[in-house]
Amino acid sequence: MLIVKKSDITASEITPREVFENRRDFIKTAGAGLIAGAALATGLLPRQAQAAVQRQKLAFGKTAFGAGEKLTSYEDVTTYNNYYEFGTSKSDPAAESKFFNPRPWTVTIEGAVKKSKTVSIDDILKIAPLEERIYRMRCVEAWSMVIPWVGLPLAQLIKWAEPTGNAKYIEFISAADPQTMPGVRVPVLDWPYVEGLRMDEAMNPLAILAVGLYGEVLPNQNGAPMRLVVPWKYGFKGAKSIVKIRFTDTMPQTAWMKAGPSEYGFYANVNPTVDHPRWTQASERRIGGGLFSPRIKTQMFNGYAEQVGQLYAGMDLRKNF
Repeated sequence: MLIVKKSDITASEITPREVFENRRDFIKTAGAGLIAGAALATGLLPRQAQAAVQRQKLAFGKTAFGAGEKLTSYEDVTTYNNYYEFGTSKSDPAAESKFFNPRPWTVTIEGAVKKSKTVSIDDILKIAPLEERIYRMRCVEAWSMVIPWVGLPLAQLIKWAEPTGNAKYIEFISAADPQTMPGVRVPVLDWPYVEGLRMDEAMNPLAILAVGLYGEVLPNQNGAPMRLVVPWKYGFKGAKSIVKIRFTDTMPQTAWMKAGPSEYGFYANVNPTVDHPRWTQASERRIGGGLFSPRIKTQMFNGYAEQVGQLYAGMDLRKNF
């Protein structure tokens, strides 16, 4: 189903009922993933079969987000990644994450909520229907992609978690397993990886928790089994392999803020008028277009100003970068 006008409907109306009822298909897929994951962990699965383990279909509803955008290829999306838990080279995540097992998986919800709890990824998937959303994604290193994510609105999880009036921010904490994540053995960042959003940012309809891309289960190198996607911010805001979500009354000290406070601010909004200390942010190069592809003029808030600009009314976006 293609939704022509998204602003007047709720997230629950986006996906057809029959698609939501097919969520059991994802649960079955998860069971298969658990068996295959065990084989991966023990080395029993042939290397040539490893890619097939991750490429499992999802049931989801179509939306109008990104209709008409030219997609970045699946190969580029899954082989050119920033995921320092698996290494600092763009090719490291695809190569080094093969034995990372995202099943079974639990996420702890804690902090300023009515009741703390630890739930399975499958419990989270029952909160709201899955949707496909095609988003432009902009990296701070001046490259960009267009990715068809599959996920659920972050706002739906927040409502389900029942935060108290003290919750002003939401913090996302990623897995940091040195046994299966070789990058964690090196103190490149202060592990585990931590990211955060202001509550009104997190409640914006654009923010999602992605569990797939290109209609398939999220590959390890892209943040399996669940990651944050906030398309108006630079890519480092996208915490991957989330194991804990904490609601708090104070601004989280995120991983990149600790690593480079003069380079990576809490907000991380795409702002072409504020350069990184070592390169310009005024333009970008779309991955997949070749070394000599023309640079694209970067848009404020990555082109999502209409949807999110009001969140920052009156703020100095040079000071709050």
